[in-house]
Amino acid sequence: MALVNGYTLIGEAKKQKTLAGAFNTTNLETTLAILDAIEESNIPSMVQIAPTNIVLSGYKYIVDMVRNRASTMKTPFCLHLDHGKTFEDVRQAVEAGFTSIMIDGSHLPFEENIQLTKKVVDFCGGYNIPVEAELGAITGKEDDEVNEADRKTDPNQVLEFVKRTGCATLAVSVGNVHGFEQQPKIDFDLLGKLSDISPVSLVIHGGSGIDDQTLQKISQYNVVKLNIGGDLRRAYISSIGKQYVANNNEYNLIKVLLKAKGDVQQVVYNKILSMNLLNIHH
Repeated sequence: MALVNGYTLIGEAKKQKTLAGAFNTTNLETTLAILDAIEESNIPSMVQIAPTNIVLSGYKYIVDMVRNRASTMKTPFCLHLDHGKTFEDVRQAVEAGFTSIMIDGSHLPFEENIQLTKKVVDFCGGYNIPVEAELGAITGKEDDEVNEADRKTDPNQVLEFVKRTGCATLAVSVGNVHGFEQQPKIDFDLLGKLSDISPVSLVIHGGSGIDDQTLQKISQYNVVKLNIGGDLRRAYISSIGKQYVANNNEYNLIKVLLKAKGDVQQVVYNKILSMNLLNIHH
């Protein structure tokens, strides 16, 4: 079965020197689109969902969907909780069968972020599940009122944070933003510093707004995971919208959903390949 433990997935990506795209799902169609694209690409990747997107289905539904498709897949992937905000988010996802976890304490003061992250790391350790932590709030949807300098990850805090929490990977803020409201401007000097300092591999959030050339440049740093959500949601909604505009009497729902699923799959496949353009050895 291709659904693997998060540690296995990170190890596989490092071994192949590829960047693991982590794609946000919301429902059955987006889940299948992501998994079919991962299988087609043959590059270790992740499917993920945030607690904010679980309201329609629940963790167990997502796990069941993923396991059903995984049983016939060969390309390794893991199922990741994106932006878990509370210990309860984490507990529910782990008990449902998620194989990788993120705890986002970046909105908390430094010490409290460490305490929450460490608590989650200790809990997940019992299940041998890796924990992604976040240091330095990433702008956009997640938070709005911090000034630009404060939002970026402070290199001086990285070593202490990683050592004290035991996190497996670290999400950093280097000018990347969530959603489409702001333009990302990646600070490669800072990313270089963080890559050198951090004892664990880094994670970049907000990959949707970042152009392919910049993604390829990011892949050359100590970055193991790159999150993409907005591009997928936009492709799905846009596909359904265009189909309705083309025929507002359409009632063949499966036809509409298959087209939307196909459109999302194409976006995921293109992203996996483009972010790894410099890493794929033929």
